[in-house]
Amino acid sequence: MKKLLNRKMKLLKNQQGLTLVELLVVIVILGIIAAIAIPMVISNKDDAAEKAAKQTNAIVLDAASRYEAVEGSAPDSFAVLVTSKYLAKTPECPGDYKVNTDTDFKNYCVK
Repeated sequence: MKKLLNRKMKLLKNQQGLTLVELLVVIVILGIIAAIAIPMVISNKDDAAEKAAKQTNAIVLDAASRYEAVEGSAPDSFAVLVTSKYLAKTPECPGDYKVNTDTDFKNYCVK
């Protein structure tokens, strides 16, 4: 029994931590994963902003169409849609999109 215990203790003492090569391999693998994942995340962010801008444009166009159907004339500005309650609040453009200052209701958010 004592021999078995001594043998176990020797095995435990001989075990070492990670070697430098193993550590470098892990770092290289993490670097490769990061190099692949980061551009994908950035691309998804840009796609999301573009889709949100298209959705905002559709909401403003819908509000302008409803205003014209009920009031009988096209709205003069975006502010009219908000004050007449066709829009609950002034829409915000996502990301690097800006509000179009013209009264082009199809393109409220432009890049």
